[in-house]
Amino acid sequence: MNRYSIHGIFLGTGTSQGVPVIGCECAVCHSSDSRDKRLRTAFFLDVDGVHLVIDAGCDFRQQMLTNNITSLDALLITHEHKDHLAGLDDIRPFNFMRHEAMPIFAEQRVVDAIKREYSYVFAEHPYPGSPMMNVQTITEEPFEYEGITIQPLRVLHLNLPIFGYRIGQFAYITDASSIPPETMALLEGVECLVINSLRFEPHYSHFCVSQVLEIIQTLQPKQAYLTHCSHSMGFYAETSKILPPNVFLAYDGLKIDL
Repeated sequence: MNRYSIHGIFLGTGTSQGVPVIGCECAVCHSSDSRDKRLRTAFFLDVDGVHLVIDAGCDFRQQMLTNNITSLDALLITHEHKDHLAGLDDIRPFNFMRHEAMPIFAEQRVVDAIKREYSYVFAEHPYPGSPMMNVQTITEEPFEYEGITIQPLRVLHLNLPIFGYRIGQFAYITDASSIPPETMALLEGVECLVINSLRFEPHYSHFCVSQVLEIIQTLQPKQAYLTHCSHSMGFYAETSKILPPNVFLAYDGLKIDL
C-alpha cells in the first residue's frame, strides 16, 4: 500500500440528527463544551496536496466555511442517505472557482440516487446556475485519482452495502454495522482508522463502542478515532477518559496528520 502525506479534518462527527438533537433535554445536548456539538459526519483529506471530502451532507456549506476550505478537488460518497448527500448543491462555489464540474465518486446505486435527487443538474438543459457534477461510477476495485490510489471498502449498514475508503495508511468507515472478512483483509496494516461508533448500547444498523473496540483490537492501528456519534456517547471529556490509549473520540474540527 502506498504511503502519502495526509492531513485530515473531522468536518462533522455526529449522526443524521446531529448533536444537539432538536428538542432534546439531555445534559449532552445542553453541554457548553464545543466538542459535544456534532454536525453530520464528513471528513476532509489533504493527500499530497490533493483535496478530498468524504460525504456532503446537510451541513456541507457550514463545514466548508467553518474550516476555511477554499479548495476541493473531488468528493467520495459512502452511500445515498440524506445526511451524506443533501449538501451537494453547495459545491457550486467550487465549480465557479475551478471553472469545471466537481468529480464525485460513488458506486452505481448511489450515482443513480444522485441523478434522481438532483435531476435539475442532469437535465438536457440544466437550470441556470445549477451545480456541475462529474459523477463517476466506482466498484470495489481500487481506482486512481490525481496519482492517489483509493481503495473502496465494502461494509454493511444493516443490509445496505455501502463504502468506506482506504488511502495509503489511512482508512475511513462510517455508518457500518458489520465488516466482511474480505474487507478486514484490506484493512490490514492500516495505521490510522476512523470508524463509526453510535453509542455504548448495541444498535441494529451502526456499530456500538464494544464492537468497534473489538475491530480495533484485531487490526491494531497506531491510532483510531470514533465518529458518527450520537448524544448517547456521553460527554466528550468523560468518554475520552475510558477509551484505550490509542483510541480517541473525534470531535468537529479535530485535525490529524500522518
